[in-house]
Amino acid sequence: MVEPREFLYPVKWLSKASAGDRVTSELRMRIISGETESGSILSENKLAADFAVSRSPVREALKVLASENMIRLERMGAVVVGLSNKEIEEIYDVRLLIESFVFERLVKMDTGELAKELSKILEMMKVAVKYGDADEFSFQDILFHETIIRYVQHSYILMIWNNLKPVMEAFILLSMRARFKDKLEDFTRIVNNHDLYIKAIQSKDRDLMIKSLHDNFDDVQGKVEDLWLSQQMLSKGVRNND
Repeated sequence: MVEPREFLYPVKWLSKASAGDRVTSELRMRIISGETESGSILSENKLAADFAVSRSPVREALKVLASENMIRLERMGAVVVGLSNKEIEEIYDVRLLIESFVFERLVKMDTGELAKELSKILEMMKVAVKYGDADEFSFQDILFHETIIRYVQHSYILMIWNNLKPVMEAFILLSMRARFKDKLEDFTRIVNNHDLYIKAIQSKDRDLMIKSLHDNFDDVQGKVEDLWLSQQMLSKGVRNND
């Protein structure tokens, strides 16, 4: 295994992971961060030696990354493709669609317990900011949104989220680490965005939800041009299925 100091992916998150998952998580981070550049050749034998594992978990990792369109499989390894700006935007589009859809389900549910749980997570996010722990903040941030998604108990939405989560996790980790280092002042706004999210869920106010999504996704993505249309289409779809 490579030395822990060389890992981009948090080592403490890998304590119960399989060898294949450990290799996958680290390679994904290296590709998304640009440490392993597009066009690089990934050799099964070299990766197995670097990670001190057999070729089997390496092959498993390469298959996963190929399914995420980050590499192209070759005979004895792979070529790094990376993610285009268009693909990155599409990832955030899907996340936006999921969370807009989920809110429409929450409007018809008792959200008191959810709001309490989210408030607890938000407090942990504040603690992470206090102690300058970017990885813990990222963990709690992901947990915040996953808790909302799981609450509606929609198996197919959860399946889409689980497929999206690994790549989203890498983006969030890299972004939060950079911000903790250079833009710590951003976290007042980020925490306030999440507090607004909780208020929208408590009040079941669609306008407040749209504002909270705008604030959250503008902060992460830089633009949410299709938010209103997507949210309206999903609202209509949910109502038609009542």
